[in-house]
Amino acid sequence: MLVKVMNKFFLMLLCGLFPLLLKAQTPTDTTNVVDIDTTGQKDLIDIGRKLFKFKPRRFSKNDTKEVYFSILPISSSVPGGSKALVTSTTAGFYLGPRKSTYISSVTFAPYLNLKGRYGLPIHSSIWLKDNLYNIEGDTRFLVYPQYTWGQGGGQAEGDRILVDYDYIRFYQSLLKRITPYLYVGFGYAMDYYINIKSDNPAIPLADFANYQYGTAPGSNSFSSGVTFDALYDSRQNPFNPIPGAFANIIYRHNNKIMGSDNNTQSIYIDLRKYVSVGNSGLKSQFAFWTYFWSTISPGTPYLNLPSIGNDPYQRSGRGIEQSRYRGQELAYFETEYRRDITRNGLLGFVVFANFNSATQPNSRSFEHVNPAGGLGLRIKFNKRSGTNICIDYGVSKGYSNINLGLGEAF
Repeated sequence: MLVKVMNKFFLMLLCGLFPLLLKAQTPTDTTNVVDIDTTGQKDLIDIGRKLFKFKPRRFSKNDTKEVYFSILPISSSVPGGSKALVTSTTAGFYLGPRKSTYISSVTFAPYLNLKGRYGLPIHSSIWLKDNLYNIEGDTRFLVYPQYTWGQGGGQAEGDRILVDYDYIRFYQSLLKRITPYLYVGFGYAMDYYINIKSDNPAIPLADFANYQYGTAPGSNSFSSGVTFDALYDSRQNPFNPIPGAFANIIYRHNNKIMGSDNNTQSIYIDLRKYVSVGNSGLKSQFAFWTYFWSTISPGTPYLNLPSIGNDPYQRSGRGIEQSRYRGQELAYFETEYRRDITRNGLLGFVVFANFNSATQPNSRSFEHVNPAGGLGLRIKFNKRSGTNICIDYGVSKGYSNINLGLGEAF
């Protein structure tokens, strides 16, 4: 009964949000970008200039060479436990006229601790002049162990093992505008997991996870293939979306001809909607996010199976430990209320709740719904790019954490 309810719930959710995406904008010859007025707004850069007597730089709305940096050095927990120094840096810039070109973004968040654990992730979304093309990139080199709880749900928090491996990712895609806000294209995706092993030789990963692909002790796992992408995006700013919508469909086909261990297929469907409410003059917005991630054929390596917190942007599941739930299919929903505290936009807050469900081992049945929720503080770092410092406290059954980052979760 629960399986049928879950399937109907997520199907209704996807169908319910999709019409909102279609009616979000009126077709035009070129994308009509809203020019955000920052007059009267304040950020941490303004405060720093005042404290240290820096002379403000003149800002031109037509300047396409300006790069808006936001930097946040923090100490935070990393997958597998322990603390690490994390330096999150975002850069926003325009590659064309602001009235017809979205802001491009590059995010670099390296981390390091004293136990040989480090990561070098870079994510980019580049919008060329007049939004004619969008180039998406995701490159990572990671050295770190990560806990796994097997597939599905229902496991106790302590029912886990630590899996150690090195990881190299290279994703790149090129999309061309077909109609305003709608883009299609293709790309290449590569995942390379090196020397996979559990911290307890007496409990092999294959036995613990009840899964045979990519789980042999000391083995490597290599997936390489092409992707076919469709994107609808009227958000205009990935750091802090204004009212609009986002939809992304990625079909991936790994092939032995391209070096992949197995011929496998998967699909990822991501839908988001942003709605402003009230007319008090303060930002007041509801944001909705749902995605469905599924393997289509057998043979997907275990560490490549859909799992919470490992979506393309690694932002899902606030209040839940990364990789806590994994399966051949994963369904996710999150909603958040965002509101300014001060009229100058310097301070704000959010309240959020999310739910996910992963399929059980050796089946595609959703038997457990895993909720989480929390609240957060927002501090405007750079008003030109709309980038906030985000401090979120999330909690779920048996777990809680504080996340610090730059830019909204979605």
